[in-house]
Amino acid sequence: MLLFDKLQNLVSGLGGTTDKNSYNSYILPLQDKASLEAMYRGDWIARKIIDIPPCDETREGRDWQAKNEQIEAIEEQERALGLWSKVRQARSLARLYGGSVMVLGMADNAPAEELNIERVRRGDLRYLAVLNRYQVSVGEIDRRLGSPTYGAPVSYEVQGEDGGVPVHSSRVIRFVGAEIPDVTLSDGWGDSALQAVMDAVENAGLLSQASAALVNEAKLDIIKIRGLTEILNNEETTARLQTRFQLASKMKSLINTLLLDAEEEWERKQINFSQLPELLDRYLQIAAGAADIPATRLLSQAPQGMNATGDGDYRNYLDRINAGQRLDLQPALAPFDEVLIRSALGSRPPEVHYVWSPLWHMSEKEQADIFKIKSDAARTLIGNGQSEPILPIEVVSEALSNAFIEDGVLPGIEAAIEKYGYITEEPDEDDIRSAVTPPVEEAEE
Repeated sequence: MLLFDKLQNLVSGLGGTTDKNSYNSYILPLQDKASLEAMYRGDWIARKIIDIPPCDETREGRDWQAKNEQIEAIEEQERALGLWSKVRQARSLARLYGGSVMVLGMADNAPAEELNIERVRRGDLRYLAVLNRYQVSVGEIDRRLGSPTYGAPVSYEVQGEDGGVPVHSSRVIRFVGAEIPDVTLSDGWGDSALQAVMDAVENAGLLSQASAALVNEAKLDIIKIRGLTEILNNEETTARLQTRFQLASKMKSLINTLLLDAEEEWERKQINFSQLPELLDRYLQIAAGAADIPATRLLSQAPQGMNATGDGDYRNYLDRINAGQRLDLQPALAPFDEVLIRSALGSRPPEVHYVWSPLWHMSEKEQADIFKIKSDAARTLIGNGQSEPILPIEVVSEALSNAFIEDGVLPGIEAAIEKYGYITEEPDEDDIRSAVTPPVEEAEE
């Protein structure tokens, strides 16, 4: 007995051999390099689908957690390398072609040798070169179970002026496009991000072009002529007919009147465009949904509807971007960061790390509300004179100051702390009074 997990109706034929939908099947027409490039360069929707997520991933960068001089040295190294511009470019190429690499240019100038990260010293990292998957040749794919590089190439070959240059995988930062379910069928790369959204983008573009073409046909004059078939059978009468209506059209332009024979009939057909904008918006919405980018971001349009702000959709989108930073971009950059820190500082302090900068910026009112909430919570923790303190004031002072530094709500607080230090004891009433009341100078006798 065969069981099918599908609704069937023997009377209507639903789900049976007479059901036309039972013959549906999926096919995968893979797009080649030329097609992807033509789509990216010629279609504005495709270009924005490729470029927007990498731009949002990299526009705010990251916040290093270390001593001030260490942070300055690392950020200076990032600026010298043009890091975030290079990462954005590499991520865009990976989304377009299915893969890209950033090659580390080191001081030893030995790209074919394995890079020993522990031997990297200050200034060893010289440059970054961004290449798409078609500019490098991959070697053997690592198929060892348990290997941290399983599914990735063991070596690469970069096409240079003098031919192929072998590059060890330890000197390559690899970015992959859309993941392929079965990595054993790939050459270490993924799919283009345009592969899955191809139909949605093509349909939106087709409808847009068709709408533009209809504008030329918005008004159409129709003239009915008795015996037209016989007239067109003769070259002389056909030419006379053409001349006759050329003159009629010219006279219409001069005196705004169309002259016709009494036996001729004239009417005008006009296309109704009332439903077309809604249909076009719907297909653009489908393209935005296929790309997993809010329409307000993809189409650069204001939210529609009463009381619509679009904040909810945009925040959900930024949450997804942040997830991509943590789950995809951060692991890919991990080997590079180890080289970066050593090249910037000359060593690898274990406490140096970073967090991704916030993608959503609060309004001044939201910042003020959070500032008040944290301040009130701090007062509760150290006691308000009527209750016992929960934590020592020194602990709360340092934690609250660090929170304000990260939030950036009190400009200059970090320098002020270095100069004056943290609050170490709760001020008494005399201290508060003297702080808010200027001292009275004694009169000279």
